[in-house]
Amino acid sequence: MRCDLIDLGIVDYTFADGIQADVLNDVKNGGRDSTLIITEFFPVYTIGRSGSLDNLLVTPEFLKDSGISYFKTVRGGDITFHGPGQLVVYPILNLAYFQKDINWFLRALEEVIIRLLLGYGIKAGRKTGLTGVWAGGGKIASIGISVSKWVTSHGISLNANNDLSFFDFINPCGIKNCPVASIAELNGSPVDMGGLKREFTEQFKIIFGVKECLYSGCRN
Repeated sequence: MRCDLIDLGIVDYTFADGIQADVLNDVKNGGRDSTLIITEFFPVYTIGRSGSLDNLLVTPEFLKDSGISYFKTVRGGDITFHGPGQLVVYPILNLAYFQKDINWFLRALEEVIIRLLLGYGIKAGRKTGLTGVWAGGGKIASIGISVSKWVTSHGISLNANNDLSFFDFINPCGIKNCPVASIAELNGSPVDMGGLKREFTEQFKIIFGVKECLYSGCRN
């Protein structure tokens, strides 16, 4: 089992969404192996297909004046924030080659993050009935996915060095008064994003039984 790896760097959400759509189509049609898209975004709020605008605590005009984008998406889950210093990973996987079990897929993604954080000295875990990963009393990673013909898209956002104050403008993942955390906040110093990407890839390979992730280059 192998997996391609695309590192986009820091990009606009719409650019990454376009790349994701192309990759998703290729994986569905058998023209590409399962693929990890790794990126960071310029400030943007995204809301899932079942999300509520009530969880956006400021007006669209405020976001526009602040230079923050806002998009509705086809992923599951509610509203979240993405920004520089936050690791975003889109696993575009054909679950026919793994397990045709969405619950297994979600728990496996959580396990990747939990094991990754342990390597940074952070003890993290799950909360019953909720999707994502918590550490230090706050939500440190969010997960929102879409699945079509057993091929997954969208995925994980992990707070590393990003400015957490942007979460003050939303109910993160639709949870009122939800505290958030980051690796930098918990450890008291920034994390190297290159090293974080490599560690995520290694933990992903272990949990998903992938022998190699072949780097496909940066598209920006």
